[in-house]
Amino acid sequence: MTTFFTIVGPTGIGKTSLSIKLAKKFNSEIIGLDSRQIYKMIPIGTAQPSEEELNSIKHHLVGIKDLNDSVSAGEYIQLVDKTITEILENKKTPILCGGTGLYLKSLVEGIFTGSKTDSVIRSSLEQEYDNGKSDDLYKELISIDPKYSKKVHPNNKRRLIRALEIYKITGKNMTENFKSDNKKSNFYKNIHTVYLRISRQTLGERIYQRTLSMMESGMIEEVQYIRDKKYNIDHIDYIGFSEISSYLDKKISIEDAIEKIHIRTRQYAKRQMKWFDNQSFDNVFDMDNTSVNDIVGKLVEMN
Repeated sequence: MTTFFTIVGPTGIGKTSLSIKLAKKFNSEIIGLDSRQIYKMIPIGTAQPSEEELNSIKHHLVGIKDLNDSVSAGEYIQLVDKTITEILENKKTPILCGGTGLYLKSLVEGIFTGSKTDSVIRSSLEQEYDNGKSDDLYKELISIDPKYSKKVHPNNKRRLIRALEIYKITGKNMTENFKSDNKKSNFYKNIHTVYLRISRQTLGERIYQRTLSMMESGMIEEVQYIRDKKYNIDHIDYIGFSEISSYLDKKISIEDAIEKIHIRTRQYAKRQMKWFDNQSFDNVFDMDNTSVNDIVGKLVEMN
């Protein structure tokens, strides 16, 4: 059975570098496992692979979706399976790489195929949430799906709204949908998961340096472009958009914007690590004590 290495971990840890070095060893192509990097026109703010990295190894599902589109986990599974099939037909091996835990969980454990989105319903729910009705929405979730509500924190806006959106679209709650129609990747048995860990202090330092690099690469201009074109990116969670917007509106200094982006990104990475630490993986590597080359060597030996 062909093994598909799947590299996951928090933002800024070095997943891209590892996946590219691994891909060169196995004559592979890389599939993005990231809910933000899948979008066009925001390569800097979503830390997409650089042009040089994209040219060194063929990447899929990176920078392919319009900013106004939303991508459900169910749609992502279909995209991945189609891409894996194409890569295998070209006599190459796919490597998945990214930090979106929901996408990984959906691939290996499944999600109901009725997983769709409705922008009107979602916008209405988001407006209610933003208008201070989060408690009411959570009570609604408890009433329609008491089992699933235990997995959702009232302050987790995205997950709460998604559960209610699915109910309004399908007429079934999340628990019922999973029981009746649980679709996972056709290649879920091939996936070999590799989780990269690192100390929070070291990761925080990496994130700060990357934030400075993103600014130097044109992140301010990227945000200005999105504002000029009036794109709605509420569904993307573009860290830095609101901070740079505040700078452009002369509400804060550029130094304050950088610090706020750094803090938000660290908080995001902390949530990622907390989620990943509660999952099971085939291999776990501590990046504080192991180099990328060492990890590549160990994975090559396993294959």
